[in-house]
Amino acid sequence: MQYLIRFTQLHESFRLAEIRALAVLAKVDLKIIAYNDESPICLVEFSSDAAARAVTERSILVHNVYEHWGTAETLDELHATIKRDTSHLWPLYATSSFKISLDCFRGSRSQKQKVALINSFSYLPFEGAIDLSSPDNEFTLFEEWMFEPLPEKRPSSPLKVHFGRLIGGSARDLINTFNLKKRDYISTTSMDSELALVTANIALAGPGKLFLDPFVGTGSFPVACAQFGALVWGSDIDGRSMRGEGGKKSLLGNFKQYGLEKALGGVFVSDLTNTPVRRARILDGILCDPPYGVREGLKVLGCRDPERDVRSIERGKLMYKEPGFIPPKKPYSFIAMLYDILNFATDMLVDNGRLSFWMPTANDEDQEIPVPTHPCLQVVVVCTQVFNKWSRRLITYRRLPDSDVDMSALASRETQESQANGRSADDLNPFRRHYFRGFKSEQELVDSATPETNQIQT
Repeated sequence: MQYLIRFTQLHESFRLAEIRALAVLAKVDLKIIAYNDESPICLVEFSSDAAARAVTERSILVHNVYEHWGTAETLDELHATIKRDTSHLWPLYATSSFKISLDCFRGSRSQKQKVALINSFSYLPFEGAIDLSSPDNEFTLFEEWMFEPLPEKRPSSPLKVHFGRLIGGSARDLINTFNLKKRDYISTTSMDSELALVTANIALAGPGKLFLDPFVGTGSFPVACAQFGALVWGSDIDGRSMRGEGGKKSLLGNFKQYGLEKALGGVFVSDLTNTPVRRARILDGILCDPPYGVREGLKVLGCRDPERDVRSIERGKLMYKEPGFIPPKKPYSFIAMLYDILNFATDMLVDNGRLSFWMPTANDEDQEIPVPTHPCLQVVVVCTQVFNKWSRRLITYRRLPDSDVDMSALASRETQESQANGRSADDLNPFRRHYFRGFKSEQELVDSATPETNQIQT
């Protein structure tokens, strides 16, 4: 059966990734019939109404899903299609209360025009009461208009029209529930609620699953996963970001604010390269937003100078056991950290478990950071959020069963981790270096540094 999904016109590259992930989670077949990033309308195929609801009911980027009754380029063609293809469905809704509404994308209609459009469906033999507040069945006419910023040049008719019967809604209201403006404890790096929830969906968070965020911060991702029923854990190199001021102003306080404290397994201080977690394939998902190293250089635990060890004993006491002990940190390569994440996921994820993490990149192809790979991990989808001169990607991998891993590739895999060929933050992080250069090419930097030769002679 064909259905019409009405997306929100935001985060376009995430939309199909989310509903495909939710179809995997719900164990239903999904076929994409027609989709375009420039339109919020997507035509799909599900086996039943129940399957359609199972996919969209926890989607964040979907508004509603409809039973598809017709699509055409003009209203007259749409009426002809509805009469030809759906007349056998009309008796099912003949005596139920109903409502017909209008959804205009990139366009608008006057009240008089809306009434005329709705009345054009008077041939439908619906004898039930018209109920605008809580009808038994709601039908919607969708119009897609060409984008035209100048009103005087606006076309007289839409590009395409659709008609459908409402089947179910989505979980888009969770965006407001978890809005950062209403959250008791946040920081400058807290992921906004919409993208955190979408990330949790793409990573297949669900009841009975174990999830870990190794860069947990204030807990945006674990909170989102917990909302969908997962048991969550977290770690961070800086314990202060998790502890906060205590009480409401802490990571635990965020979980208590939403009544999700029972879903928090625990958090601990650690960095990914020196994690105390025992290597065992027990995690269903890992999701994180690792530091980009822009505000300050990326660091891990350890001494900058390998010849010099940290002062571990003072006045006969082990310093690391003291409450005020601050472990030393050293600069670290951003690229090496990405491969550390892949190696950690390979060691920890169950078969078909997912790793979803965010990484920045320049929009210029010459400065772009390639998507890291690993023989044990299959790239499922790459979603991109574009800013001005740079973007950030949400990269999602699937842990392959050992039987599907190319053992020869695994055995011959050379160490891809970036070697620390420098001591400064810029040396170790190409994205940071490009960021503070304004993402200029090498030639542009040379040109800008060249002094003016055409000086006025005096």
